[in-house]
This record gives sequence, C-alpha cells and structure tokens, in this order.
Amino acid sequence: MFKSLSINNYALIDRLDISVEPGFTVITGETGAGKSIMLGALGILLGGRAEARAVRTGAAKCVVEAAFDVSALGIQGIFEENDIDFDGEECILRREVTAAGKSRAFINDTPVPAARLKELGALVIDIHSQHRNLLIGREDYLLDTLDIVAANSAEKEAYAEAFAQWRKAEEDLKALRLQAEKGQTDGDYLKFQLTQIQEAALLPDEQEELEKENALLEHAEEIKASLGSAAFAINGSDGERLAELRRAAQQLESIAAHLPEAAALAERLESARIEIGDIADELERQSEGIDFNPARAEQVASRLNLIYDLLQKHRAASIANLLALAKDWEEQLNRLENMESLLEESQRRCAALLADLRKKGSVLTATRGKAANIVEQSLTESLHTLGMPNVSIRFSLQPREVPAACGMDTPVFLFSANKNVPMQPVSEIASGGEIARVMLALKGLIARHKNLPTIIFDEIDTGVSGTMAERMAVMMGEIAKHCQVLCITHLPQIAAKGNAHFRVHKEENETGTTSHISRLSPEERVREIATMLSGAEISEAAVSNAKALLGMP
Repeated sequence: MFKSLSINNYALIDRLDISVEPGFTVITGETGAGKSIMLGALGILLGGRAEARAVRTGAAKCVVEAAFDVSALGIQGIFEENDIDFDGEECILRREVTAAGKSRAFINDTPVPAARLKELGALVIDIHSQHRNLLIGREDYLLDTLDIVAANSAEKEAYAEAFAQWRKAEEDLKALRLQAEKGQTDGDYLKFQLTQIQEAALLPDEQEELEKENALLEHAEEIKASLGSAAFAINGSDGERLAELRRAAQQLESIAAHLPEAAALAERLESARIEIGDIADELERQSEGIDFNPARAEQVASRLNLIYDLLQKHRAASIANLLALAKDWEEQLNRLENMESLLEESQRRCAALLADLRKKGSVLTATRGKAANIVEQSLTESLHTLGMPNVSIRFSLQPREVPAACGMDTPVFLFSANKNVPMQPVSEIASGGEIARVMLALKGLIARHKNLPTIIFDEIDTGVSGTMAERMAVMMGEIAKHCQVLCITHLPQIAAKGNAHFRVHKEENETGTTSHISRLSPEERVREIATMLSGAEISEAAVSNAKALLGMP
C-alpha cells in the first residue's frame, strides 16, 4: 500500500509531501497545475528515465521518495536476494537526480541499480494512464488477465519448462543440420589431414632423439678425431704415461715407513691412475663406435624435415600437439560418420518434446478457457452497470500453428456496444470512452483475483461524463475494497466519491512558478467540486450540486 510521497526540486515542484490512506483517494486540479508533473516524479522513482531537465531550475538535485507498506505482498525474497535491509513491513524507495544528469537509486537506504527500482516498483504500484488503454489490444496483456483469473501459475510454469526444453532441442537439431551440411564439405579435407599425420607414424619423443642423432652424424669426423686425441693424450704411446703414474705411486709406497703421509698420497695417486685409465678406455670405445654413415644421415635429415614441415603446416609446437590434432580430427570424422543417426535421434527427441509441450499447452489452454468464460460474464455485468446495456463480449482463444513462449493460444477480444452491430476486436471498434470503461471493468476483475497493492488511475475517465462518470466512480470505490485506489480526475462526479480528496494547484511569485498539493477539508472539498461544476464563478446551484454529490445536507 502506498503510504507517502515526498518530492523536492522536481520540475515546478519546490517541495511536495503527501500521505495517502487506504481506500479511494481522488486528486484534482486545473489543467497544467502539476498533476502530470507529480506522476512524472513518481515514474522516475519507479525506475523510469532520469534526466537533468527534471531538476528544478537553480537546484543542485531533485529527490523523490515514497514509502510503501508491503507486509501483505510476500516479496521478502527480493530483499534477501539483493542484500537489502527489510523489517517485514515498510519499503522506502528513493531516487536522486543531479543537475548534471547523474542519478542514484535506493531501497531502504541501500544503493541499488535503477532496474531494481523498476522491478520492485511494478510489484507495489500500478499506474494506469490513458495510453495504458492501448493494452486492451495486446495479446500479452489479455493472456496475463486470463492467467490472473485462472490462477494457473503451476500450469504456466510446467508449460514454460516444457517450452524451454523443446526450444533447446530445436536449436540443437538446427546446429546438427548445419554441422552436417558443413561436414560434407570439410570431411574430405579432414580425411586428407588425418591421413597425412597417420602415414607419418610419429612417435611422441621422436623429434628430440632424431635431433640428437642428427647432430652426432653431422660432426662424426670431428668427434672421432677429438676422442682419439684425448685418449692419446692420456695414454701416450703404448700406455707409458699411465705406467709412469704407477711407478710414482710405488716410489711413495717405498718411503711410507719413514713418512706416513706418503702412503695416503700413494693411494690417492693410484686411484687417480685407475680413473684416468678408465676414462682413456671409454674414450677409445666411444671413438671406435662412431662411424660416419651418409645414408643414415640423409635418412635422419629427411625424417626431421617431414616433422618440421608438419609442425609448421599445422602451427603445432611439438609432435604431441600434432597427435592431439589428429585425435580431434578422427573424433570429428567419427561424428560426421554418425551424423545421420545423431540427426534421427535429435529429430525423435524434438518430436517427443513437442508432443509433451502440446499436452501441457492443452492443459494451460483449458484453464484459460474457463477463465475466459468468467471474464466474459464479469465484464458484461460490469459494463451493464457502466451504461452499456447492449454490450456483447466474446473472449476466445485461437490455436497457434507453432507453440509460443506464452502458450498455444492467440487471445481474441471481440466487442460490440450496440445491438445488431457485429462484434469486432475491441481495440478497433470501441470509442475512447468505451475502452476506458472496459479497462476499468478489467481492473475491477483483476483486483478481485490478484493481490494488487495500489492502482493509480490517471484521467481514465476521458470520454465519459455525467451518470457514466458517477458509475465509474462507484466501480473504483468497489475496487478500493480490494486494494488502494488513487484517481487523478477532471470530473466532479468521480471526485465526490473519494474517501480522501487532494488538490494540486500552482502559485506564481517573483521567484517563479511552483506546484503544491494539499488535502481538502469538507468545506474546501465542496468549493473544489463546485468549481469543477461551474468554473471560476461559483454559483449557489453549483455549491448545492456539489453537496448533493458529496452526500452532504
């Protein structure tokens, strides 16, 4: 429920504060007094576009704030999901717009994106203005109306889930078909690429081993000569250098009795001689094992060139990468070979899901069909009350050829206000006043079936007057038994039916023009309605008529 509204420095409004009570509240005022400005500020608060021109001239920023009692709406989850403080009862929305065009939004003093204000605002207040009458011709609005009356959230959810699965399956099938078409072109190329890698018979560590062997073969003569020279440097001719080391060790052993340190030195020298001898033997063995083989060198170079060509061609860093590519190509070819069976399986899945979707769609359609009967009867009764005794209404559902996200049906709202006039779509045949009354009747129906917190009617009475206006006011009063109703009106018959009455007016002085709003006392209310009846010059008849409308003696 809408509790209060505060507006500071918005357009012509310097400061405006209004507290709203439950029931039916009316707001009146001369054209241009600022009623639309007040609604514009409320629109910004509810997530609408904020612009610098909204800020009152000379002010640094404008601030719009409203408090709502949301204890009965069951929206605790929104606050928890967005980590917003919530006491379980009150929700305060605030929007600030600077003269530079920057804006900030708050829910219970917690900064939030403007989109969050819009999301929450749609749950706490419904602003119905003249242009909203165009909703009567929109399929989504008509279906929403049926669903509210049908209370079919479970059926809608089941259908939506089935629709999502079917659409996903259809997209998968489409992707498979494109892949199959592309595969016919790519298949031969993939086979060629794979065959080239397979025929190369690559081994994971082959490149490193071949590069080592290639380096050895390219420098075989140089390596053999160096090994031989090193061995000769150690052995000399006939191993005389090692023999000399042996004799040196023996000399040290001969004086060990007189010089104990000589024994350790002799042992070390002998160990060194043995190690050096082993090294010389290994050098000779290595030298003997190396033999320049031109045929093998050519074979290794050719193999390496093949590997390098493949690496460059496929932009691979190693043989392991090439083998991984080959495995991927093989898997792609296997999928292409199995594509026909995959397509058949995907088609069967789509058909099964479509059958399930149509089944759930039929259930949803049935709930809407029952609701359509209720809507027809309720609207007919309401419109009789609103001065359309000969109205004819048919709310039918036409099957769609292809299922849509909203269901299997296209809603058709046919209407005729007069006898012997064929029914046609309501948006094409009804006058402005007739559409206003139809929308009011719909709102009354919705209010009885849905927990609406607050409805603001912005000059919904356009095109009606006199008795019809009074009947519309009575219906708004009936709606107010189910939810809070605010109505901005120019008609005295409607203004007189409100439980509370506010007047918007302008004041001009040397500093400029400002808009104000004030709650009217019973006496002030008589004067305001009399003014609405007779104009600036209030006659005794107008005052008497105003009192009669207000039910005052």
